[in-house]
Amino acid sequence: MPPPPLITSLPPPHFPFPPPQEAYLPEDPNVRTSKLLVIGHRGCGMNILHSSDSRFKFMKENSILSFNAAAKFPVDFIEFDVQVTKDGCPVIFHDCLILTEEKGVIVEKRVTELMLEEFLSYGPQHDPRKVGKPLFRRTVDGGVYEWKVENDAPLCTLQEAFEKVEHSVGFNVELKFDDLLVYEEEQLSQMIQQVLQVVEMNAKGRPIIYSSFIPDAAQLVKKLQSTYPQLWRLYRLVNTLSIVFDQE
Repeated sequence: MPPPPLITSLPPPHFPFPPPQEAYLPEDPNVRTSKLLVIGHRGCGMNILHSSDSRFKFMKENSILSFNAAAKFPVDFIEFDVQVTKDGCPVIFHDCLILTEEKGVIVEKRVTELMLEEFLSYGPQHDPRKVGKPLFRRTVDGGVYEWKVENDAPLCTLQEAFEKVEHSVGFNVELKFDDLLVYEEEQLSQMIQQVLQVVEMNAKGRPIIYSSFIPDAAQLVKKLQSTYPQLWRLYRLVNTLSIVFDQE
């Protein structure tokens, strides 16, 4: 029996999702635009406090410091997570819960149930005379670690990001919602509109992409504005590479 023929080429791989469509981005001579966009995840990267890799604890994620550090590299966009405080201020923070210590006990507080003043009272403060409340972070397996990094920075609002981050980079604004909660459309719409208002008033030509893991949020962004593209983020690989597809 003759040996089987050699296979010199393989059929193209099959993907369960349609290929991403190229998003329209406002033209800006100071920003590179191409099919492949380089996006800094939470600025210069996320913090994994229990990791032995010092790069995960080098700089505070989702901070003005991290965003401007990322802007020094050849990135097109920086990605960050936006939530809305109880008094209606869009702030930048990844986790839906803030962990702090009170009387020796770790307590959890939902970001969206905090007033802006309390939210900003956690972690390092702009005023060196003030001491912020301690911050902790919970791992997937339930471990709790004090949130300490080599280059720490205060928490910030979306407004501050527009005012203080180098204008050469675009913003990938991820609308962050708790996967464990069920949101009414009116509630989602109110929070999204508060974010859109800050963006519309401060973008000033900066390229913007909206994204969310919540399909209803992506649909509402499309319904409430038509200036910037909205993307539905389907999944994340190794917590660093975000794969996004146009909601349409």
